[in-house]
Amino acid sequence: MKRKKLIIGSRASKLALIYANRVKDEISKYFNQEITIKKITTKGDTKIDIRLSEIGGKGLFSKNIEEELLKKNIDIAVHALKDLPSFETKGLKTNCFLKRNSSNEVLISNSKKKLKDLVPGSIIGTSSFRREFQLRNIRKDLNFKLIRGNIDTRIKKLKNGEYDAIILSKAGLISLEMDHEITEEFTNSDIIPSAGQGTIAVQCRDDDHEINEFLKKINHHETSLKVKAEREVLKVLDGDCETAVGAFSEIKNNEIFISGELFSIDGRRRYYYKVRSEKKKSIEAGKTLGKKLKEQSGGDYKK
Repeated sequence: MKRKKLIIGSRASKLALIYANRVKDEISKYFNQEITIKKITTKGDTKIDIRLSEIGGKGLFSKNIEEELLKKNIDIAVHALKDLPSFETKGLKTNCFLKRNSSNEVLISNSKKKLKDLVPGSIIGTSSFRREFQLRNIRKDLNFKLIRGNIDTRIKKLKNGEYDAIILSKAGLISLEMDHEITEEFTNSDIIPSAGQGTIAVQCRDDDHEINEFLKKINHHETSLKVKAEREVLKVLDGDCETAVGAFSEIKNNEIFISGELFSIDGRRRYYYKVRSEKKKSIEAGKTLGKKLKEQSGGDYKK
């Protein structure tokens, strides 16, 4: 690139800055000029006592950063992909993804008991309807209570006795070197994760052709195919924060396998489908999965 300096925009949390520094490290392999990280506070970081769906949805974690990008105060933005709304903000492009970390869900319990061994009536902390309904599907005798905040905060609340267990993504715990706290890890077939979970996404302005071209150097092609297929499911469903949906894809040889799980708005009905397709038709596979889940549900996953 011809420019002499590159500014990366990121949320100010410890985990977000770890992700931003990973992107910085990848960029520095090809760009030996100055690279700085600008910390940006988002509304999602300041409003931590109520559900995101009640204050504007998951875009609260990205909106302020995207505004800085559109104003050209930063050159690129780094996000946890699962925090980005399914539809791109006008004028921006998210087409670069680092190699996916673990997408698995994990349980941390005070008693060190696994999910099947928790005492009936145990209080599980989560802010996700998807996670709540998935666990209810396994254990109908558990209680669920809202928990928000960064990983450190959630674990502190757990150890203070506000919850008996919490469910989190493994990727964040590994990045923070806190995976020793894990009581139980679930496979992606046990609990289908959020679309794009475990993936760091890099966003830029649509008309910044130099950056768009440069980001191809650090994009992990296979991860890109998988997460784009998963996010296509969200687009078809027009999913938001209240949509309890999981999507996960795998690539084997030249084929992509993508499975999806959708719950009714009250969590009482579960819909599942799996698509197998040629790898080069990954986007179409995601669309097909979304359409099948939508048909099965009859639209009862939305108010």
